[in-house]
Amino acid sequence: MAKVTIYTTSTCPYCLAAKSLLNRKGVTFEEIDVAGDPDRRAAMTQRANGRRTVPQIFIGDRHVGGFDDVNALDRAGKLDALLQA
Repeated sequence: MAKVTIYTTSTCPYCLAAKSLLNRKGVTFEEIDVAGDPDRRAAMTQRANGRRTVPQIFIGDRHVGGFDDVNALDRAGKLDALLQA
């Protein structure tokens, strides 16, 4: 299974929804909380091509976006293939 990384903050409802979706799929992921840490947020922003909102989700080295993006991939039946790569 591909390595999944999700950048979050503890109070973000979209972060909770993204983690819930990944958990329902049995995905183990690395969570990086960027709240109150400007260095982590800067690293996330750079890795996410300028996107500053959370969550930012990566499958392997591929940036898939936020919750809406990963949810759309799941609804389209494309998320499982990405996770298996």
